[in-house]
Amino acid sequence: MSTPSLAALPIRRLTLRDLTACADLSEDRGWPREEHKWGLLLAAGKGLGIDDPEGGLVAACVVTEYGSWERTDLGAIGMVLVAGRHARRGVGRRLMRHVVSTMGTTPLTLHATPNGLPLYEELGFKVTGRAEMLRGRFTPGGPEPRVLTRTATAEDLPSVLRLDEEVFGVDRTPLITRLPAFADQLRVAEEDGRIIGYAAAWPNMDTHVVGPLIARDTETAQALITYLAAGTDRPLRTDIDMRHEELLTWARARGLASVAFNAVMTYGITDLPGDWTRRFAPLTVAAG
Repeated sequence: MSTPSLAALPIRRLTLRDLTACADLSEDRGWPREEHKWGLLLAAGKGLGIDDPEGGLVAACVVTEYGSWERTDLGAIGMVLVAGRHARRGVGRRLMRHVVSTMGTTPLTLHATPNGLPLYEELGFKVTGRAEMLRGRFTPGGPEPRVLTRTATAEDLPSVLRLDEEVFGVDRTPLITRLPAFADQLRVAEEDGRIIGYAAAWPNMDTHVVGPLIARDTETAQALITYLAAGTDRPLRTDIDMRHEELLTWARARGLASVAFNAVMTYGITDLPGDWTRRFAPLTVAAG
């Protein structure tokens, strides 16, 4: 029996049963396996993949949809991967065209690596910003943060959801309500009994990723990072919007080094909704 062509292989929905295959695909492309992150994305988002007749996956991606039950206001695309043995054969283009087509008029966003940028531009995505990935062991220094932060409780969740929607611009309830179980730390910043920021630190291979990081101002963001760093002995990793130059300078001075840059891209909208001045870092670039 002849092997079907790549163009004839069906695109199907991925589930948590495909977690190991997704992690294998990451490893195949030289990425960390990131099974913990894949688990969140496959549960909160919509995984799409193409099966390899010889086993494993030819390609995969995840679309995380945000909005109300009645309408999706924004779709975030991430984890777009094609197995090395099938690279440069149009598979990634086919998968992305499928996503764009099935999402219809819904605005889309993604973080693009330099390698992926030409494909996304060809499909009509526009660069609207940049994010800088930082990694390293955090070294405290300078004056102590004056902003009060504390461990989040279950009672904080409604306030966190309201703040997140206000800052992000769309409702992300299915993602944010998974944070308490997904993250090792979840902290809120408070002033006069009102939550003015929140951040999580979640385990990813040998690091703790700081994200989401939403804060009233840079000082609040610094306080949240400082207290999250004090709660782990792992290196930190985070992806900071490059417009937040003061926070980037501060983080570099405390041991976090620049390791990569991603282009923030949109499709169907000229810019992301919400308030970028309080949106410092995403939960993961794979979920917008």
